[in-house]
Amino acid sequence: MSTAPEPAATSLPVPSPETSASSLPSSRETGGGSSGAAPRAASRRRWGAADLSYIAVFAALIAAFSLVPGIPLAAGVPITLQTLAVTLAGMVLGPARGAAAVGLYLAAGLAGLPVFSGFTSGVGVLARPSAGYLLSFPLAALVVGLLVRVLLGRIRRVRFAVLFAAGLGTSFLVVHPLGIAGLMLNAKLSFPAALTADMAFWPGDVLKNLAAAAVAVSVFAAFPRLAPRMKPRRTRAHRS
Repeated sequence: MSTAPEPAATSLPVPSPETSASSLPSSRETGGGSSGAAPRAASRRRWGAADLSYIAVFAALIAAFSLVPGIPLAAGVPITLQTLAVTLAGMVLGPARGAAAVGLYLAAGLAGLPVFSGFTSGVGVLARPSAGYLLSFPLAALVVGLLVRVLLGRIRRVRFAVLFAAGLGTSFLVVHPLGIAGLMLNAKLSFPAALTADMAFWPGDVLKNLAAAAVAVSVFAAFPRLAPRMKPRRTRAHRS
């Protein structure tokens, strides 16, 4: 008995690794890859013309406040409005741009422009008793900017109180310690004497930080883009 011939087995095409890999959509096409997000994040960190304008405006504002006649004290460091403008720059512009504005002001003064208190300029000011306060300004703008961004990103109310606390805290954490160090180094004062001389600035700092907080609240209300963004609250998933 003859048997029917078995049908030939049909071979299915097996896709090669190259073919299967090329047929998948790339991360650029789907938009899920991290390579596309990196340029976008980097572009957000770049400063544009508006950022440079803010920096220049606040550097000029600090210079204008510095030229207002101050109240002379026995230690050789007058009470001026510099710290008000420095604190305001950090609050409004944030840590990076605020520190850049103060750094631009210092660079202009050290280069020879008479923008320091009493229409002084040049590197010779670093040998004066006020050098510690002057050199603390960029760091103060950076710290108050960080505090404002962190606190206002989490606290939705009492914005004025948050700004005032950030400004006053920065004054006592940054400005006054470095100012005391400058008095001890350049004025040859002991620590108790330098601390006593520094205490004369405390009441004025309270008033200046109150003013800076009030101005910053008004600026954020008029220009919401400058205000720190609120971080979204995390919602917990409820089990059914």
